[in-house]
Amino acid sequence: MNYAGPAEETPARSGLELTPFRGLRYDPDRVGSLAAVTSPPYDVVVRPDGLHHLESADPYNIVRLILPQDTTPTARNQQAADTLSRWLSEGVLAADSQPALYVYEQRDGAGLLQRGIIGALRLSEPSDGVVLPHEDVMPHVIADRAALMRATSANLEPLLLTYRGNGSGVGAASVVERTAQRPPLLSTTTEDGFSHRLWAVTEPADLAEIQTDLLHHQALIADGHHRWATYLRLRAEHPSPSPWDYGLVLLVDTARYPLRVRAIHRLLHGLPVADALAALADTFRVRHLDVPLPEALDALAAAASEGNAFLLAGDGAFHLVDRPSPDLLARTIPGGRPEAWRTLDATVLHATLLDHVWGIPEDSPAHIAYIHDTAATVDKAVRDGGTAVLMHPVHEEVVRDLARQGVTMPRKSTSFGPKPASGLVLRALAL
Repeated sequence: MNYAGPAEETPARSGLELTPFRGLRYDPDRVGSLAAVTSPPYDVVVRPDGLHHLESADPYNIVRLILPQDTTPTARNQQAADTLSRWLSEGVLAADSQPALYVYEQRDGAGLLQRGIIGALRLSEPSDGVVLPHEDVMPHVIADRAALMRATSANLEPLLLTYRGNGSGVGAASVVERTAQRPPLLSTTTEDGFSHRLWAVTEPADLAEIQTDLLHHQALIADGHHRWATYLRLRAEHPSPSPWDYGLVLLVDTARYPLRVRAIHRLLHGLPVADALAALADTFRVRHLDVPLPEALDALAAAASEGNAFLLAGDGAFHLVDRPSPDLLARTIPGGRPEAWRTLDATVLHATLLDHVWGIPEDSPAHIAYIHDTAATVDKAVRDGGTAVLMHPVHEEVVRDLARQGVTMPRKSTSFGPKPASGLVLRALAL
């Protein structure tokens, strides 16, 4: 990889600098199937059930690198490093012959189509206004991801970033669409019904067209705040220029391919539903719903259209919690923030319910888990005797507006998707 890539020729860097790299990819002749070695991003895998399922899908599943299992953090990270080294020496993973940007396509059976570009992005600080975070992060997760990246010297899965193109079909968009008409490097369909295709862009003219276009854009972090913060930490540890000045990302133009925004739910360990409800006293309205999950979510959506609302579960029923006391909110919601932030469901959940009503530390895995799958959150609450707090998704426009103001939302407030499958292309920093 050339650390003074083509975009470096522009004197003033004002936008996104995406650089080709030699992607690490599975040799399809060495694995059961490409679908069997992929995984959702590390923080979407439901543990332990989903982890065990992926480990048993194929001995070379990428989950063995992104979520290694051992008795201590040091042992886990060393295991990942040893596994990656072994797979490289055995030819299970191999580097492409020349640096490339990669066009990546995801398609489901319901008409959703998403295309983007995977590359090594030059890192920038939030103050630069080039890459905009919108969520707070947890220090222990950053420390965990940083230790794994140090041990493996690799970016094992891309972040998901979005930008707004001009919709004219020129520049990067033109290269993406032209490339997608060619035979792909790989094509596979994962068990969630999504088909995945990947192409390499290596022609100098195409690379220059993409890079020149992206220099005029900023990006929003849609998924991967902790990995972005990890990239920044590791860059600070290494003298520049170095491979650590860049991080693996997928860039999607949402003017052409709008993302879906979903909620991330909470599982409160050790807090039975009865206790959670009792603590609310007269500060929230509580309605008990004896209905299936889809109908309960419909009720949540209707309540969320009028104000803050949450759905509690874990005791075999659903409990719709809404209409918080204005006095309680005034006492517990921090001031000095935009009204759009103060009225977020995630803000009320963290500042009012977790901090004040229930007294649960939001950054302690022993007390709280963040789960993307709705049904899995409810099932785990039932099995564990805890409380599932189901959230309604926030609108993308709210996320972007707050990010442009430099205001971060509470951690794990949103889930943009579809997320890139992990395992289709990796970046080794030594190449």
